[in-house]
Amino acid sequence: MAKWGQGDPRWIVEERADATNVNNWHWTERDATSWSKRKLKEVLEGLVVEGEAGRCEIGDLKHVEGEASCNSRKGKLIFFYEWNLRLSWKGTVKESGEKHKGSVEIPNLSEENEVDDTEINVSKKKGEGDVLKELMRTEGTTKVREALRDYLKALKTEFTLGMILPTKAAVGQEPATERKPSGSPVQDSVTPQALDMVGVKIPTVRIHMREVFNSPADELYSIFTKKELVQKFSKCPAVIEAEKGGKLQMFEGCVSGEYTELVPSQRLVLKWRCRSWPEEHYATVALTFQDLAAQSELELECKGVPVSHEESTRQCWKKQYFEEIHLLLQQSKDSME
Repeated sequence: MAKWGQGDPRWIVEERADATNVNNWHWTERDATSWSKRKLKEVLEGLVVEGEAGRCEIGDLKHVEGEASCNSRKGKLIFFYEWNLRLSWKGTVKESGEKHKGSVEIPNLSEENEVDDTEINVSKKKGEGDVLKELMRTEGTTKVREALRDYLKALKTEFTLGMILPTKAAVGQEPATERKPSGSPVQDSVTPQALDMVGVKIPTVRIHMREVFNSPADELYSIFTKKELVQKFSKCPAVIEAEKGGKLQMFEGCVSGEYTELVPSQRLVLKWRCRSWPEEHYATVALTFQDLAAQSELELECKGVPVSHEESTRQCWKKQYFEEIHLLLQQSKDSME
């Protein structure tokens, strides 16, 4: 056995308070399944295929079955993915104006095959319109392969930000700044996620969501700042000190934080965390309220969510906040009628 201080430096963790994956030696794994489903929808749905025969457009991702993950070992990333996909398409024949539709099936997209070798099957519902099927079989297949390459490129770059931690030699240098992927802007719940690193410890993700409520902005703002309204939609006692530096505690202590910025009826900024997160780690939540006639739009931007808690945090806002607020507003409307 090696003497203290003389062992393999890849295993030495005494200088790291968090004892995380020093020099990226150990095997770590991150589940990419949920992220991949959102990304596949983003890159495939809405693809337009045009030619002399007519115009086609790929619609919904009707079926998506499989899984994906990324593993890190000795500073190298290893990817596993296997998908069975089915998409719908519809098109219009240029000369006759006839409309037809069909499906595109990708039975085995996996790391075992190159994208160019991946099987893509195009079918059409009964009837004429084979010129559109041929258009989808040729030009459409090319577009689909390009989209699949975009997904794989994002999986290997955008999704993996933060998986390779700074080595021991990098500790002490300036912390990594927030990194955002290039390309299309962030969109609601199917958006590509922008990843960043907080120091060298916790890889984090930015969540961006939008929701429209049947209430004016000032009323919606009050639901987040008045204790009695917070307790109504959360169905739990709450601590709500709606002033700068004021405390916030909800859902029996599962959510806590403080108010850092308040612009009545327009904007709220919170230090916000879930109890299951790493100790003393907070996200920054910005809520922007905008009037839309009798309705209002709420834009949520949540920066600094631990990657491993991305989906649970998204569901927290969707289920425990948005859906319950919708229910509260409906109950209030019913009681007035």
